[in-house]
Amino acid sequence: MSTTVNGAAQATPFGREVRAFDGKRVINYWKDGHVAFVEMDDPPANTYTHEMMRQLDDAILDARFDTDVEVIVLTGKGEKFFSAGANIGMLNQVTPEFKYMFCLHSNETLQRFEQTPKLVIAALNGHCVGGGLEIAMAADLRIARKDAGKIGLPEVALGVLPGTGGTQRLARLIGKSRAIEMMTTGKTVSYEQALEWGMINDLFEGSAQEFREQITNYAKQFCSPNKAPMAVGHIKRSVQTGAELPLQDALALERELQSLLFKSEDAKEGLAAYNEKRVARFKNK
Repeated sequence: MSTTVNGAAQATPFGREVRAFDGKRVINYWKDGHVAFVEMDDPPANTYTHEMMRQLDDAILDARFDTDVEVIVLTGKGEKFFSAGANIGMLNQVTPEFKYMFCLHSNETLQRFEQTPKLVIAALNGHCVGGGLEIAMAADLRIARKDAGKIGLPEVALGVLPGTGGTQRLARLIGKSRAIEMMTTGKTVSYEQALEWGMINDLFEGSAQEFREQITNYAKQFCSPNKAPMAVGHIKRSVQTGAELPLQDALALERELQSLLFKSEDAKEGLAAYNEKRVARFKNK
């Protein structure tokens, strides 16, 4: 991620001003082709604080504004944890008012993942519990490394509920009854069980390094020239927004998004390639 130089705010290549920063870097950001990687890096468990959420917010915006980025991958540093959720030490030191604002900002940050018209993939490299799962559920797709850890929302053991979208997103993923049982018992399950319940999309086998390579290749299939990124993004927008609307309104949204795609160069390329019986080469235009 970009930083300030001599105390002066620097503009990113795509025009957004960078926030001044002089503290510990807990979010790493880099690109591999058209894929932006956002990595939580606060050992030993990649727990998040308000500062991490601010840096995560910056990273999402960097990827959103960068026209060269077509897919976003969110993961955790190391092999043991994707994230264990909120930093309990921090929560013990702040006021109830701060906790409320912290939850509010965290909700707003995670909604950026859902509202950004680019595919977001959570690469679950280790344990994904508590707020870590809440972060992962804000992604569009979740891919886990087999036998890398457990997944669940055990906040009830602390006398609280999953307060960063957990009660709402988990119920939408696996149904109200199973979600209530999982959260009120506080149990965590294997990634194999999570796959069966629909909490994750797939399991990849291999070492941590192999998993990183597999995720990179998986993400690149959604990028140009393989896929039309505008179509991928509009599919996401139609589902993410449309699922919360009455059917008639959702169908209207779908038609408007389709109308925009029909005007794109990639749609013309896709239709032409189909008629000419060749593989389409998309340009994100």
